[in-house]
Amino acid sequence: MATPTEAPRAVRVQGQLLESYPRRAPEADRGRVLRVTVAGEEILHRPLKPVTEEHYGSAQLATLIDDMFATLYVAEGVGLAANQVDVDLRVFIYDCPDDQGVRHVGHLCNPVIDDLPPDERVLDEDEEGCLSVPGPYKTLARPHRAVARGFDMHGNPLVIEGTGFFARCLQHETDHLSGYLYIDRLSKRDRKDALKQMEALREEVFARRAAKAEALRG
Repeated sequence: MATPTEAPRAVRVQGQLLESYPRRAPEADRGRVLRVTVAGEEILHRPLKPVTEEHYGSAQLATLIDDMFATLYVAEGVGLAANQVDVDLRVFIYDCPDDQGVRHVGHLCNPVIDDLPPDERVLDEDEEGCLSVPGPYKTLARPHRAVARGFDMHGNPLVIEGTGFFARCLQHETDHLSGYLYIDRLSKRDRKDALKQMEALREEVFARRAAKAEALRG
């Protein structure tokens, strides 16, 4: 998911409030930047395989999460799903503010979004973008609050709650793991326009990402 502009204040990492935290998640310093897949690639349009016992606690899963954080920052996003780096696994990472200015950082495996009671399904209409749809933003209504249940990389259960922009991020990334892009929730007209904008802007976006990756290597 693409990034907002305001700087958050407090920080929650894996749901736990911390007094301080680095500007970049430490995972990014261990990771390598991967190519971000683009709308139309097959892996973005089907459900992903679940994380299983063989994955939890493994070096492979830890490395994937490190690489995803490194890729997230170069792509200037707030969330990234595994299929966006061409990996068939139900895991996403995030570094995203909520509507109270709290920064949320972490990862989630096999997430499921709770169905909210009707009286809690307050919708926010706001612009949404995607690193795999480089360039355009479109207005999309999503519930203001989201509760995501899943596991950390070691298989420990997690419940991550979010409001505002972070709730949007949790829903957006969970959609990815089921093979949906945000543009799939738009009207046919808006989806067509978003894809048209993507074609016009993608090379500019790719060039900016490449320059940032090169600067980090330097």
